[in-house]
Amino acid sequence: MTEWLYTRQAVRECLRARRRHIRQLLIAAGLPPAAVLREIVALAREQQIPMRETPRERLHAISPDAQGVALEVGPYPYVELEDILAQTGDAPILVLDTLQDPYNVGSLLRTADAVGARGVIIAERRSAPITPSVVHASAGAAEHARAAQVVNLARAIDALKESGVWVAVLDGNAPTPIYQADLRGPFALIIGNEG
Repeated sequence: MTEWLYTRQAVRECLRARRRHIRQLLIAAGLPPAAVLREIVALAREQQIPMRETPRERLHAISPDAQGVALEVGPYPYVELEDILAQTGDAPILVLDTLQDPYNVGSLLRTADAVGARGVIIAERRSAPITPSVVHASAGAAEHARAAQVVNLARAIDALKESGVWVAVLDGNAPTPIYQADLRGPFALIIGNEG
C-alpha cells in the first residue's frame, strides 16, 4: 500500500527523515528552480529515488496543493509505545485523545517536533491517523515524530504512570494556566477532542 505526500516542505522533510520506503518522486515539468526544489532533487538522488517529470495536471490530481511535487511513499512508520517509554529525559510526551481533524493533529505534531517531544501517542480508533493531510498540516514535522498508535488509550496512560511519567490534562476551565503549571520532569500532556 502506498500514498502520496505533497507540498515542498512535506516532501523535503520525508526525504530528510529517511524513515519511509519511497517509491518515486514526481516533479512538475517546467517548474522554475528554487532552493527547496534543488534540495529535494539532491536528497532524492542521494537516496537513489526514481524521479519523473510529469505534467502539472497529474500533480493537481494528487492534490491541488501539491506545489509541483509529490512523493509516493509507504505507510507512516508508527513506533511501539514501548519505544517511546524507552526514551529517557524530561522531554514531554503528547497524548492525543480522540482528535479527529487532520489539521489539528498536524499542528500538534509540528508543536511536538518543535519542543523535542519524546513521542506522541494516538488512539487507534476515533482519532485521525497520520495521513498525507496530517503530514501536510504539520509542514512535514510528522515525518520526524515518534508516534505510537494504541488500541487502548487508558492502558497506555497507565503504562506512562507506571514508568514514572507524570500525566497532565489540558482543560479550558482549569484553575491553573498551562504557563504557570509545574511541568518539570518527565510528563505527558493529554489533549482531548475538539468538542
